[in-house]
Amino acid sequence: MTTSSYRPTPTLGVPFGDPEPDPAAEIYLRAQASPEFQEIRRRYRDFVFPMSLAFLAWYLLYVFASTFARHFMAHRLLGTFNVALAFGLLQFASTFAITWAYARNARAKRDRAALNLRWETQEMFR
Repeated sequence: MTTSSYRPTPTLGVPFGDPEPDPAAEIYLRAQASPEFQEIRRRYRDFVFPMSLAFLAWYLLYVFASTFARHFMAHRLLGTFNVALAFGLLQFASTFAITWAYARNARAKRDRAALNLRWETQEMFR
């Protein structure tokens, strides 16, 4: 039985051993650790998490009402238009409203700070 000196070849141009520190990675890690970046992330979470929970609760209300409150959902509002159809259309309306609110929140509370941080980061590359 012979032994071969099998050595796997590097994939995607990544050499074996310890990679040399990447200066770009250092810059991005510094930017990520900065108070400005942390503030942008906090503002993002302050909007997205409550809004996501509110929308999930609204959606689950619709699903549970459709399942367990059939008599209520079948109540006619106008002709054949019932509560279930109204709730379904309001799901679409609330999705558009949340999208509008997200864009407005981003413009007002995060975009300028993110752009400033981006410029600072790009200046570090020069």
